[in-house]
Amino acid sequence: MHIRATVAAVSGALALSAFVVPAAQADVHASGGDSNYRAAVAKVLGVGKTAFITSPVDDGEPYPLNVTFSNFKVAKSITVGATGHVVVPVTYKLTHGTEVNIKASDFMSGPVLYRGSDAESPDSLGVLGGEKAATCTATSTTVANCKANVDIYPAEGDLTVPDAGAVWTAGALAIAFNGQDPEGEVIDPSKIGIAQQGDLGTTTVRRLGKLTVNASPEPVKKGKTITVTGRLTRANWDGANYTGYGNQPVKLQFRKNGTSTYTTVKTIKTVANGDLKTTVTATADGFFRYVFAATPTTSDAFAAPDFIDVQ
Repeated sequence: MHIRATVAAVSGALALSAFVVPAAQADVHASGGDSNYRAAVAKVLGVGKTAFITSPVDDGEPYPLNVTFSNFKVAKSITVGATGHVVVPVTYKLTHGTEVNIKASDFMSGPVLYRGSDAESPDSLGVLGGEKAATCTATSTTVANCKANVDIYPAEGDLTVPDAGAVWTAGALAIAFNGQDPEGEVIDPSKIGIAQQGDLGTTTVRRLGKLTVNASPEPVKKGKTITVTGRLTRANWDGANYTGYGNQPVKLQFRKNGTSTYTTVKTIKTVANGDLKTTVTATADGFFRYVFAATPTTSDAFAAPDFIDVQ
């Protein structure tokens, strides 16, 4: 779930001043309670300058919730294709005061990934969040281990091409509604506690790379020329498709039939549209494949092997 948001620092915490929620809704569990997590977060973090989407009962503001986060773990790099749903698991530790009831049905916590220079002066480049609140398991009266997911739908505008290779910073939030209805039209903000924290870790997001290979003619006589073609493409998040990746080094590898090891024959570069073409001499039956090493913006890729029959 990606939100093109204005991100601002407030009292050293990560404040998301425009947390826009997709139309789809999902019931979630937060420490044993049922609620609409995304709607609840949108209710509290709101849009524009106000912290609330709907008019509050009074002009009060949420109070700082006595919750901190640590030991945030997320993959060092996340690979995302052009379509589908990518689920990124995360874990973190939540520490809270004895007055905070994390088992309450209206207590919610969840992770975020945001693009920005740091928690004190982040850029307004977007936020990735989860569809469901974290599941937090108490390990003591003031500590809990939390598990959650960050959900990414690339074909629905969650990512754009400039997001690839950029540093995404991890953060987390917690909300205690204390009896206020998260889905109510009117709520009293002064009764709601909010904790937000950034700079908990970093990750990057890469475009999924794909490779094809075709060796021909087949069959071919020993000593004759084999032409090996292919194409390197990568996810285009701006068009929900795959486009050619040009001027990239790609290895042509061969595995003799009956063996298990590939040997690099040569390295060639893709042309502007990602196409590959080279020639080799036919020596024995075996499998050809192209191999591409990852770049900061794109994942590695391996073509499915193509068998060549040498007679």
